[in-house]
Amino acid sequence: MSARSKARKRALDVLFASEMRNRSTAEALEDQAEAGVVNEYTVTLVQGVTERRTRLDEVISTYAQGWTLDRMPAVDRNVLRMATFEVLYVDDVPDAVAVSEALNLVRDLSTDESPAFVNGVLGNIVRDRDLLTR
Repeated sequence: MSARSKARKRALDVLFASEMRNRSTAEALEDQAEAGVVNEYTVTLVQGVTERRTRLDEVISTYAQGWTLDRMPAVDRNVLRMATFEVLYVDDVPDAVAVSEALNLVRDLSTDESPAFVNGVLGNIVRDRDLLTR
């Protein structure tokens, strides 16, 4: 597993934990840092998702036809936030890599239906990327 793949998994852990425990992402990130398992890209993802969460949720809600964010499994919701952040705001990560990494996470950690759902949402976001970043 690459360093960035591990960073994504740790960022998902932080985002998921903060949501489930109703704590700030800063507190959850600090807990991870104290355990010695945070690298720079984990921090980039967590801070980026936190700072742009409103916009990310708008985009995801637009493309998640028939699903509200609250209705999605928490893992899917947070993976979609991270991958959408990477697609829209991280220039050194190819879109295909962001999507592939997201699919790996939901394949390992979520429901059997999650990979198809996440792939569909992210595929449409990638398709419309230029319109969404204006």
